Amino acid sequence: MAVDEKTGELLGTGRRKSATARVRIKPGSGKITVNHRNVETYFPIDEHRMIINEPFQVTENAEKFDVRVNVQGGGTAGQAEAIRLGISRALLLHDAELRAALKAEGLLTRDSRVRERKKPGQPGARKNFQFSKR
Repeated sequence: MAVDEKTGELLGTGRRKSATARVRIKPGSGKITVNHRNVETYFPIDEHRMIINEPFQVTENAEKFDVRVNVQGGGTAGQAEAIRLGISRALLLHDAELRAALKAEGLLTRDSRVRERKKPGQPGARKNFQFSKR
C-alpha cells in the first residue's frame, strides 16, 4: 500500500482464496478497469460488481475515483472479493478518516478461509469411502 510516484495513483493489494488483486485508484469519473477490460465485461454477474463497489458505497465516494486492477488466480467470486479489499486499502491512503466506516463493514479484514486439501485414502477433504462392517 503506497503511492505511485510517477502517476500519483494510490496502490492497494487484496487477496482472497488464491486470487491476488493489485489495485490502483486515482481521482476520476468512476471508471473501473479489470485486466484491461471494462468491469461489466469481466464480471457479468451483478453480485460481483456490487461486491467491488461496496467500499465506494460505504464511504460515499461512488464515481469519484477511476480504478485500474490487475487480478490473477482463483475464480470470479474470489477475484471480486480480492478487488474489494484492495480498493478499501487504497481508499485508506486517500483519507485515513474512512477507516472507521470501512472497518465497521468488515472491508479491511482479509478473509483467510481457503479450500481444505484432499486427504489420502479418502475421496475428499472430509468425506470418507462407505464403511462396511461385514
